[in-house]
Amino acid sequence: MFLIDDILLAPGSFLIWVMRKVHEAAQEELENDAARITTELSELHRKLETRAITEAQFQAREKELLDRLDQIQEQTEGLERAAGNQDED
Repeated sequence: MFLIDDILLAPGSFLIWVMRKVHEAAQEELENDAARITTELSELHRKLETRAITEAQFQAREKELLDRLDQIQEQTEGLERAAGNQDED
């Protein structure tokens, strides 16, 4: 009886496994993007301190990077909520 149950539920189990892998890949990509942006912010601060860029250039680029970090944080929270809803099902 359990073998028949396993056979009938296999497509659903496979789909859940695929969705988890997609979720993990999306989270990893967001984490990598956040790390890259943080590194770029550090480099931007270094350039400002060495006067390689102007204050206006710094502020414009910093705003872009911080906005992107905010977007990443929102996407990460959305993925976590989706994973929480999936676990409840």
